[in-house]
Amino acid sequence: MILLKIGNASELVAAKLGQFLERLTPDQIDQSAVEEQVIKKMIESLSEEGLEGEITSLNGLEIRENEIIISESLKVKSHLTF
Repeated sequence: MILLKIGNASELVAAKLGQFLERLTPDQIDQSAVEEQVIKKMIESLSEEGLEGEITSLNGLEIRENEIIISESLKVKSHLTF
């Protein structure tokens, strides 16, 4: 299992779309949009290499100093098989 956390979604959206538009969108929308694009590119790249698997996007899971923190609101946002 590989866990990937994107920490600069707002900055990336600001760089790509501009500061004005970034201020109009909530951070959660920025994070979701960046996650969707990363997942799409990962699936394309991994499929081209012949790999098969699954990618799941979650809310409510965090890693802090080698500990997994699961909130009561743990939710699967998306689950894709490739």
